Amino acid sequence: MRSDLLPHALNREFPELAAAVAHLKETDLHFAHLLKKHDAIDEQITGDETGVAPMGDVELEDLKKQRLHLKDELYQMASAAKR
Repeated sequence: MRSDLLPHALNREFPELAAAVAHLKETDLHFAHLLKKHDAIDEQITGDETGVAPMGDVELEDLKKQRLHLKDELYQMASAAKR
């Protein structure tokens, strides 16, 4: 499998924030909700990219934008919690 098709989990992309992500996931309901939403969208994107659940280009692009927005927000929250 190509590495660019692997899931984009926060812990994989930002290993330096793994402890902060784990802590926020357990203690911050808003963070946990956003992370769950990010992971669900990421799963849909990975399904398309691997051919398991293909979708249209417009839908895929929209999902990628949503994932990026969520990732930015989650990164900011985890970075702030790490300090």
